[in-house]
Amino acid sequence: MKLTPLFHVIKDPVHGTMQFTATENAWVKPFIDSPHFQRLRHIKQLGLGDYIFPGAVHSRFNHSLGCSYISSQITQKIGLPDADRQIVMIACLLHDIGHGPFSHAFEDVFANRLIRHEDWTPYFLADFNHHLTATQFNLIQEMIMHRTANKNVLADIVSSQLDADRLDYLLRDSHFCGVRYGEFDLAWMLHCLSIIEHEGTQRLGITHKGIGAVEHYLMARRLMTRNIYHSQKKLALENLLIALLTQVAAHLHNHRALKNIKTSRIGQFLIAANQFNHDHHADKQHFLSNHFELYKNLYDYDIFALIQQLTENHSKDAPMAIAKRLHARMLPKIIRLDENKWATATAILNEFKASHKHHYQNWQLTIIQTPHQSYSGEDDPILVINEFNEVKPLSDFSLMINAIADKLEQITFLSIDKMIANDKPILKLINQLQRH
Repeated sequence: MKLTPLFHVIKDPVHGTMQFTATENAWVKPFIDSPHFQRLRHIKQLGLGDYIFPGAVHSRFNHSLGCSYISSQITQKIGLPDADRQIVMIACLLHDIGHGPFSHAFEDVFANRLIRHEDWTPYFLADFNHHLTATQFNLIQEMIMHRTANKNVLADIVSSQLDADRLDYLLRDSHFCGVRYGEFDLAWMLHCLSIIEHEGTQRLGITHKGIGAVEHYLMARRLMTRNIYHSQKKLALENLLIALLTQVAAHLHNHRALKNIKTSRIGQFLIAANQFNHDHHADKQHFLSNHFELYKNLYDYDIFALIQQLTENHSKDAPMAIAKRLHARMLPKIIRLDENKWATATAILNEFKASHKHHYQNWQLTIIQTPHQSYSGEDDPILVINEFNEVKPLSDFSLMINAIADKLEQITFLSIDKMIANDKPILKLINQLQRH
């Protein structure tokens, strides 16, 4: 007699032994085994983060499994019925299904990030074979796309300031980057999570015993953002990557050295993206539906292969020059600027570029600004229920969180191609920017 195992076990470097019950495993395994989900193995979580933090080679696949696991822990803790638990676990598993190569960095291929990874999500979801009802699958899509009609506890687990996504990626990214910024007491946070009645609906919140753990968690998010996600070297390299892709896209039609790339998947996609960016009447949904077949087969490998191919060409044109910088990990020079004088710095740089356009290319000098907000207390605060059953926003209980709530922080810096960093005109420019 063959016995059905009580648990399906996945060994994980962050959460240890992730146990899924036989029922949970039956819910998620068909999705995990699908080609679309397996594709996430080949998309790194932190873009070019491993160029700066060598251990950061973990993928969207690892993170999505961890997110689904944490959601199972949350749903069990707050006592949700199986029908709701199934919906939440699948939504958390598939929340990143729309990501392209190098995760968020690739979104900058489109001007003003007009097309983001979430926009591709419905096309991936529609391509799945599953046994859920249309109502169930529509709810999953709405939660992933942040389109639920009313905020509720299920949607909060998938996407909120306490969601399973953040609870996993802070710990996971911290671990693989070899830093401790993202560490917090996950076990105690899970213990203190609670369903809270608020304004006629049920929301995910915490008891007063979890205030300290959530303070720690929010500060971990702030520190990870400032030191890892917005690492200046990382952002400068990713800016270089996007400069490469846009330069390739712009020259594919008329550059003989790019002839072979033109027919590749990445080449065809970049041609289409370039046309979309320059067509003021382009239809976003039309682009998505027409190019999904290309997009769903793009991996980090496609771009690495592109870079390798370009480095073998002896041309000094922009695509080859940028590719050689990336291939050799030639990090740009970073000059910190006063974030309050961004407009002045931009004007100075634009004037410099105009007067030196025959000596320096646009991609070699870029001002990058990194705005971020650690906690939004106004739009959708984390709710706390105290020992008197009073429900209040977290900032009412925490002096520290009240101090950072709704505060926009940013870092501004100039990224300079290393090959020109010591030129006299560049040194003069740096001096002028720093004086102002």
